[in-house]
Amino acid sequence: MQYTAQLITALVALGMALAFIVADRRSPTSRALSAFLAWVGISIATFVLILVPLRAAHGVTIWDGFFAIPETFAFYYAYEWVLRVRRTVPAGTLNTKGADRFLRVAQGLAIFYCLAAIAAPELRAEQFLNAGLTTILRRMGPELFLFGLPLALSLLLGIAAGLLMLRRRPDRAESQRAIAFVIAAPFMASGIVFPPDVAPLTTTLGLLILLVGAVQFHVVQGRRAQFMSRFLSPQVAEMVRVRGLRSATEHKTLEISVVCCDLRGFTAFSKSTPSDKVIHILRDYYDAVGAIAAEFGGTIKDQAGDGVLILVGAPVSFEDHAERALQMASRLREAGLRITASWSGGDLQLGMGAGVASGYVTVGVIGAASRLEYTAVGPAVNLASRLCSEAAHGEVLVDERTLELVGVAGAGALQEHAKLRLKGYEQPVASYALIGA
Repeated sequence: MQYTAQLITALVALGMALAFIVADRRSPTSRALSAFLAWVGISIATFVLILVPLRAAHGVTIWDGFFAIPETFAFYYAYEWVLRVRRTVPAGTLNTKGADRFLRVAQGLAIFYCLAAIAAPELRAEQFLNAGLTTILRRMGPELFLFGLPLALSLLLGIAAGLLMLRRRPDRAESQRAIAFVIAAPFMASGIVFPPDVAPLTTTLGLLILLVGAVQFHVVQGRRAQFMSRFLSPQVAEMVRVRGLRSATEHKTLEISVVCCDLRGFTAFSKSTPSDKVIHILRDYYDAVGAIAAEFGGTIKDQAGDGVLILVGAPVSFEDHAERALQMASRLREAGLRITASWSGGDLQLGMGAGVASGYVTVGVIGAASRLEYTAVGPAVNLASRLCSEAAHGEVLVDERTLELVGVAGAGALQEHAKLRLKGYEQPVASYALIGA
């Protein structure tokens, strides 16, 4: 019963590790966090269940120092987690190499601690472990320099790296888990030197602080992911998982292709058709468009009424965005012809047209915390919409820049179309029709 509190602490750490790995096992960041927590639990459990009985039976032996290995792994993966968290937050123009090196040095100091423990097991067991911080500092013995200073310095470097991440102005959720680690780390590390009656309390307190920050992060990220999943492609979800939210949503100016499609005759059709039937049509239409957009890595920016605007090349960039856009438009036309044919009848005829344009746009998330919108601003967005409006049923109109990007290989799928006078353009705009209409 003497070590019941330590065993409970070990179970808490192992339970937290299991929870995080089950919840998000594909994330490198979550895997590092789970490894850190698991090794915290393992280090406490092996101390109580294996090392204490061995010492009672044989005293301190040469094998005693090897029980520092789980502690070392806990420190190592704690710093690895901080490093991976830092990599999910865009640094902008800041030089982050120095802080990343802090973490590697911190890992090296933890390994030094392990080697010192193996080399001097009696000194660690009798003069350092659970000896009390004030006692160690008052003695100023070799245990302070072999074990205390390396761990303290590694802890300070890890905390400094976590704090320096705040200079990048991460979003609130990412800031909270970084601050939680900074506060929790000293409490968890103190369990090594604090007396046995105090160590479980401080370690558990550190675990709970870390848990609050990590859970808050995952709750916020989950809400945002639910929102983003309604209009972002699966590729973006993977980017958010691996690199963090800001990497996927920060403002960028880049060249992309834009595909716009809408239904012909939908206004008249909806006025003369029961509303439940209109909803069924739109559901079929949106399902088809969404599936095709996801297939080619497109991001649905706008979906209003019967019009859909799709970005190809943002937030996930593609060198072949123009080719993807033409292939997507072709598939959208096929699906549109099929859907409109199945719902048309008599004097109520539905059709579908599409427009494709390429060019430089600025993309990113705008809005307040309660309402976010992924937006794209640039001439290509407007041009794709204008071309779509001019396209007849079953027609896909393409701008000149898209033709240039696809080159000779893709030009065979396009044929010259009449120059168009479009709203907002002083001169007639060259256009090309996608063959197959």
